Amino acid sequence: MFSEFEERFLLFEKPFQTIFCKLRHNRQNRMDFQTIRPEESLSLMVKDIWLIEQVENSSTNSTLPFFADGYPGLMFQQTENGLTVMPHDKQMPVLFLYGQTVQPIELRISGTYQLIVFRLYPFVLRSFFGVNPSVLKDDCYDLLKLTFADVPTLNAELLSLSVAEQRIAKISTFLECLFLSKAARIDTRVRQAIEMIVAAKGQTDINEVQSEMNLNKRTLERKFLAEVGLSPKQFAKIIQFYASWEQLAVKDFEKLTDIAYENGFADQSHFIKVFKAFTGKTPKTFK
Repeated sequence: MFSEFEERFLLFEKPFQTIFCKLRHNRQNRMDFQTIRPEESLSLMVKDIWLIEQVENSSTNSTLPFFADGYPGLMFQQTENGLTVMPHDKQMPVLFLYGQTVQPIELRISGTYQLIVFRLYPFVLRSFFGVNPSVLKDDCYDLLKLTFADVPTLNAELLSLSVAEQRIAKISTFLECLFLSKAARIDTRVRQAIEMIVAAKGQTDINEVQSEMNLNKRTLERKFLAEVGLSPKQFAKIIQFYASWEQLAVKDFEKLTDIAYENGFADQSHFIKVFKAFTGKTPKTFK
């Protein structure tokens, strides 16, 4: 059974299944995508786990889109020729954290690969990893930099394994130990504010959130920036966008204006502007 908090976050799972399933059925990519529930011991910190693989021998170049969804994450990657994040042209390490993705990016991979992504709840980076989420926005952090965990051994063990389930179990054990030692650091009021914003699909009056948390505007914003890396307003905007993208991805609309108004945008033009800012494409070309 999932808590009310977890169930509200699970509302946003389907669209990524949709986009990756489209890639999976592309014969050139031959990619498989799975969403895996985390162990119960991790379920308050880890939203879900993605397993993305291209296991057949291939020289195909794959491009995987990533854009704003409100969640930072931890990624393990094993590829034949490395993983490059575009447009930054940045080669990624084996195991890394990534922060809030605001600007759209693409993962470019040549040949076979296996990606394991632990999508983390927005308050996890500072509380458990001691990483400033504001600095990590649109960026990543090589876990080898952690001084309080034996990441080199973890890296070596992950690379020595060949079965995805074993790798997921190994990372889960690492995270569970980390979470058990640092759980008291969670800012519960920030977590509750996040829950309110997600439950309203971003169509949230931040003044109501402040009142519910018994915090003034400046204090809520300071806490949000410290724990999430975004202001409450920015986070709500991402969740609002993501809800509209979900509706577009599953084709639950007749006209684009339906999506715009149902998700609280002023009009279709406003919706298109926000959508393009987060994906780099208009809704029509994205479809």
